Amino acid sequence: MGQTAMQPDSALPFEEVPGESAGAGPYGKYSTGILPSHVLKRLIRSHREVLATEDFTDVQIQPSSLDLRLGAVAYRVRASFLPGKGFRVADKLGDITSHEIDLRGGAVLETGCVYVVPLMESLDLSFRISGIANPKSSTGRLDVFTRLITDHAQAFDRVDENYRGPLYAEISPRSFPILVRKGSRLNQLRLRHGSPQFTDTQLKRLHEDVGLVDGPADIDGGLGLSVDLDGVDANQVGWRARRHSGVIDIDKVAGYDALDFWDPIYARKGKSIILDPDEFYILASREAVSIPPDFAAEMMPFNPLVGEFRVHYAGFFDPGFGHESGEGRGSRAVLEVRSREVPFVLEHGQTIGRLVFERLTDTPPQVYGTALGSNYQRQGLKLSKHFRLP
Repeated sequence: MGQTAMQPDSALPFEEVPGESAGAGPYGKYSTGILPSHVLKRLIRSHREVLATEDFTDVQIQPSSLDLRLGAVAYRVRASFLPGKGFRVADKLGDITSHEIDLRGGAVLETGCVYVVPLMESLDLSFRISGIANPKSSTGRLDVFTRLITDHAQAFDRVDENYRGPLYAEISPRSFPILVRKGSRLNQLRLRHGSPQFTDTQLKRLHEDVGLVDGPADIDGGLGLSVDLDGVDANQVGWRARRHSGVIDIDKVAGYDALDFWDPIYARKGKSIILDPDEFYILASREAVSIPPDFAAEMMPFNPLVGEFRVHYAGFFDPGFGHESGEGRGSRAVLEVRSREVPFVLEHGQTIGRLVFERLTDTPPQVYGTALGSNYQRQGLKLSKHFRLP
């Protein structure tokens, strides 16, 4: 398969960033919270907390997260695993690796297989700095199950404070085989200082101040979101991934006809759909969501209290999502849904997930939005950036 040329990334600019010195503490106005982009850049310039085998690029830095890059080799493994306390990932790989794959010229990762890829980034975290990872939005919308692993890890996607060592991505494409290469970015990392708590009482106050959704807010252990099965776009309520489709180049934007990979789902009289086991769906929230510039949010991926399905693989909402120019217009949350063991009926307006909010230590100079070239601002029912509609 021919390799798609990628737009070259410029090296991370090392000039001073506006607002970098604002605030009372070393990380900004607040002593605890998620580190924003200008703090991440400062740490990178000083070779603290985050390191890499090659220079960082500016496109890696998001308003409150860092995109992680695949290294030069992938390991096809027989099963997913966690190394456990006292063990390194490299030690475990020797026991379960089937074969190695060179990613320097690009390679296809097949559906139903599990791969572990050493990343170009590594960490040298200090006291009270920890990490949280998620798949990127475009990765989740392709039904690519991606998780971060560290040495000594007893949980995926979490990095303990004081961790010093390499990072790995576990990758398992579910619906579509994907073409990746060294430097491809499938997941992202947030760094957090301290252990901030954000209560429902504070969340209610925040909604009263800025309007987190375009209507009454269901706040109980986070901000509840419900599914729209009434038709958010020309009576269409969702997409279902087609089986036995072609390969998707993870770095290719608008390169594929959506109908070659997806079947549209339209609103029905009863305003409900049945989620079939082992099928992948793209749906949208009924609410339009607005994330203030100094906050980020994460959707809990699975809650057995609302149904036997997993929602939103890429569960991170950047500061400024749906909050274009501070107007709080809101954007629909796109939901990546996969049923578990049994078919499950979803009804219009049914609660499908909850957003947990966390404050940043400082407001980033640029937030998610059209000025930053963000792909999903003001979105409705939107597939990943790889697809174009006919």
